[in-house]
Amino acid sequence: MEKKLEQIKSKIVRVAFVGPECTGKTTISQTLAKDFQTEWVPEFMRTYLQKKWDEKQETCTWDDLEIIALGQILSENESIQKANKIIFCDTNLLELMIYSYIYYGKCPTQIEKYALENHYDIVFLTDIDVPWQADDLRDKPNEREFMFSKFKQILDEHNIKYIVITGNLEKRLKTVKEVVHKILKNNE
Repeated sequence: MEKKLEQIKSKIVRVAFVGPECTGKTTISQTLAKDFQTEWVPEFMRTYLQKKWDEKQETCTWDDLEIIALGQILSENESIQKANKIIFCDTNLLELMIYSYIYYGKCPTQIEKYALENHYDIVFLTDIDVPWQADDLRDKPNEREFMFSKFKQILDEHNIKYIVITGNLEKRLKTVKEVVHKILKNNE
């Protein structure tokens, strides 16, 4: 698994969204990809675990983490080859690492290694100030504050630069677009 979790090299600007469940990562990343006429990377964990639930009514296990990590980075590496100057990642290995610590108290060594080594030009942490909506996979409606604080704690512990985005969709999009335009301008 060693090198399989490594990002391919690219001059494409990488933007990642992390945060607790049901905080708008998918909506934001899809909208921005459309607005910037580029690619977005879906959350592989959601697709994989939804299929597992639909077929067997089973939830995530420790053994699923490697499969999820490989699927996420493969999706990112494939999408970046088709991207137009920028790519929006609806989660990344950092998110998987944080969830691994929350659910299992530890993280597989290789996943953590690449979660911390892989590069993103900017990471946005999505706040919990949007309504929570139930689905087959979401299981922490009453732990949103704990989840958000855990994300902040782990990002801070590893000195990962991030910007918290808050408010409704329009406010979040405005914040992200301002930051992204600055990054793109600096990369010209």
